[in-house]
Amino acid sequence: MTTKQTADNILPGDLNKDQLIDRILRVDHAGEYGAIRIYAGQLAVLGDNHPMSDTIRHMEEQEQVHLVRFNELIRERGARPTLLNPLWHAAGFVLGAGTALLGEKAAMTCTEAVEEVIDEHYAAQIELLGDDEQDLADELEKFRQEEAEHRDTAIEHGSQEAPGYELLSGLIKFGCRTAIKIAERV
Repeated sequence: MTTKQTADNILPGDLNKDQLIDRILRVDHAGEYGAIRIYAGQLAVLGDNHPMSDTIRHMEEQEQVHLVRFNELIRERGARPTLLNPLWHAAGFVLGAGTALLGEKAAMTCTEAVEEVIDEHYAAQIELLGDDEQDLADELEKFRQEEAEHRDTAIEHGSQEAPGYELLSGLIKFGCRTAIKIAERV
């Protein structure tokens, strides 16, 4: 039995292994940076004394750990970070602050929607990685589990009770999926 190799059996036009790893690291780095900015926006609106502040800070701290690791991986692997970090800087903060202005439950809708998309995104990346990239797959799995924990925390704190939940959640998920596709390439 042969072991699965990253980007093995590629077709013309598919990414080779180096291109795949570069894309994974670029988009994940951008995503973690964006998540930190979303939490910064939420905290800026809700303030330090809000009942959700400690929970949001905890999630933000985990995202900081992820970002530090992706910074290291980008350097180690010679990957190119996205050119759009200034956009993610502003957009993430505006998304976090904007949903927090709509209330605590809307802020949690934002967290739930973003983390659900990221959970799916990491799972798809892990599936692409072969035995030759097991260490990276293991790290992504750890991060995926923490993102799922953030999603579950948001649900526990009433994300699905926000006014206009379905619309807000759908718009945020669409935005996240679009940002992922852009960050993979730019």
